[in-house]
Amino acid sequence: MNQVIPEIEIIEETETHLEPLYRVIIHNDDATPMNFVVHVLTNIFFLAIDKATDIMMTAHIKGNAYVQTLPKSEAENRVNKAHFAAGLEGFPLHFSIEPE
Repeated sequence: MNQVIPEIEIIEETETHLEPLYRVIIHNDDATPMNFVVHVLTNIFFLAIDKATDIMMTAHIKGNAYVQTLPKSEAENRVNKAHFAAGLEGFPLHFSIEPE
């Protein structure tokens, strides 16, 4: 009987560069309605309503609040979407990102 020996390909391990993580911060303002802030946090940042409400209240009381940590491009993308949505409604809602 002939045995078939499978070919084995040796793959060298290469370094992968993961995208750096960034913290998303929401900033309080006196014009954006609280329910709109919760809407943005649930629909753009995919937070549960209770978590979104806690973050909104923290920002309201303390001036800003931590939202979540994401890879830089995803953090930028979601912040841009949030700013765009707020701008469409005429609200000055503002988020920033900072390195983890």
